[in-house]
Amino acid sequence: MQSETAQTGPHLHLISDSTGETLDALARAALAPFGERDKVTIHLSVFVRSGRDLDAALAKIRNHPGPVWFTVVDPKIRARIEAACAEMELASQGVLDPLIATLARFLGQAPNHRAGMQYQMNEGYFDRIAALDYAIAHDDGAQESGDTDSLARRLMGADVILTGISRTSKTPTCIYLAYRGIKAANVPLIPNQHPPDELFAAMKAGIPVIGLTASPARLTHVRSQRLETLGQAPRASEGPSGAGTSEYADLERIRAEVSDARLFFQRHDIPVIDVTRRSIEETAAELLALLRERDADS
Repeated sequence: MQSETAQTGPHLHLISDSTGETLDALARAALAPFGERDKVTIHLSVFVRSGRDLDAALAKIRNHPGPVWFTVVDPKIRARIEAACAEMELASQGVLDPLIATLARFLGQAPNHRAGMQYQMNEGYFDRIAALDYAIAHDDGAQESGDTDSLARRLMGADVILTGISRTSKTPTCIYLAYRGIKAANVPLIPNQHPPDELFAAMKAGIPVIGLTASPARLTHVRSQRLETLGQAPRASEGPSGAGTSEYADLERIRAEVSDARLFFQRHDIPVIDVTRRSIEETAAELLALLRERDADS
């Protein structure tokens, strides 16, 4: 799937009266089964709430004809989109229409036609913001070194604690969970260092802990890229996770780290998610499923 600036190959137009995130996610999901062979240029027009906004979106369609998907609640704008597409002999679809119609029948009420209602600043919104603030402030890289009181407070205030060796996607998973309103802390497992006592105290207090792991080959690749990004060539100086940079991306060293981490998870009955072939979204979904199972068993 190409960006809007690519301007080559087939074209797909997305028109939204809000941020366009829903449409973009649907487009990516729908295009995924077609693989790399079908290169589709996406044209995303957002906050289309006036005639002028729509004119700009329709100009894109005329310049690069292709199917049109939209999430627009204003009936006048919807009618103009459908009429313009019919005139150009292009397919158009209000992608949420079938879902909303099904819910309207089920709930026995008409939907409230107002743009951007999914982004209302209600209690859930502020919970997500608080969780995001928590994830950023309590990332393992942001904690104060040796401040055990701070570490204890952050772990005891978490909804879930993620632990694992370096580059197992702990931080991005915490950030993604924050978007879902989940306060996730993370505790790194550092070679040749005993996990902090505060982690065991949180486990004893009932805070759920989930381990993240990945294949050594994958971790070697990711860590090597990390060192390149930091502009560090392999040498004996100390690198991320307390290891020398020559060891940080060493395959045998990583195999030992992965093995030690798995023994730690097994010893303390910590459920494990292998993130090797999982996206952050898939990891988070598996994690949330584990939390639901835990709640159901308690």
